[in-house]
Amino acid sequence: MSVQIHATAIVSPEAEIGENVVIGPYSVIDGKVSIGSGTVLGSFVRVMDFVSIGADCRIWENAVLGGEPQDHDFKGEISWVRIGDEVVLREAVTINRASGEGNETVVGDRSMLMEGVHVAHNVRVGKDVTVANKSGLSGYSSLGDGTVMSGLSGLHQFVSVGKYCMVGGASKVVKDVPHYAMVDGHPAKVYGLNVVGLRRGGFTSGQRLDIKRAYRTLYRSGLNIRDATALLREQMGDDPLIGDMLDFIDAGKRGLCPWARR
Repeated sequence: MSVQIHATAIVSPEAEIGENVVIGPYSVIDGKVSIGSGTVLGSFVRVMDFVSIGADCRIWENAVLGGEPQDHDFKGEISWVRIGDEVVLREAVTINRASGEGNETVVGDRSMLMEGVHVAHNVRVGKDVTVANKSGLSGYSSLGDGTVMSGLSGLHQFVSVGKYCMVGGASKVVKDVPHYAMVDGHPAKVYGLNVVGLRRGGFTSGQRLDIKRAYRTLYRSGLNIRDATALLREQMGDDPLIGDMLDFIDAGKRGLCPWARR
């Protein structure tokens, strides 16, 4: 099957269009755009300059990709939106370019952003991430691989959510969420491990037990976070899963979500 472009669509001749791409009615594609093979764009999709879309993606109606960042520091520099392979962007998703010369806003492979999700400038969404309806990711925030963000939730600027986390619906996340956690609330607090997500992610029972042990030290030992992470490095730092979590915590700028008091 060759490229299919609806008669009402406007596609710049400079755009790089892969094999078997479908572009629906009234969509508009600018010149500094690349679209990977097998990707399907619905009706009224707008893809602006400096956007790269991977292969086998599905982009639904009224999505807008590559809008200039809503950032006072942006001065018209060249920056990008990079979308991986097999990504699903549902109706009315908006993804803004990054602020800063050469910087990128990124959505990783196999992620799904549901209807009305907004991804602001310099955001990084990992692989296999799900973001539910009407959620918003503020500038410079990030979501780790395998994480699920429920509907109507929001991330504060510069907040990082780790890998395989679950963010509850309508949550306001103002501090970093460490790997494997389940958070909820306004502001969000940690209520435990994302056990279902870990099982679905293929984590063994032994790995889940090690993560549970690490969380006891991190949150239930009576130590402050700095001392708890130092102790964990001594005891479990050689474990790649725990080491990765500790590296994430050390790199954070917002502090960690607190444990919920029940």
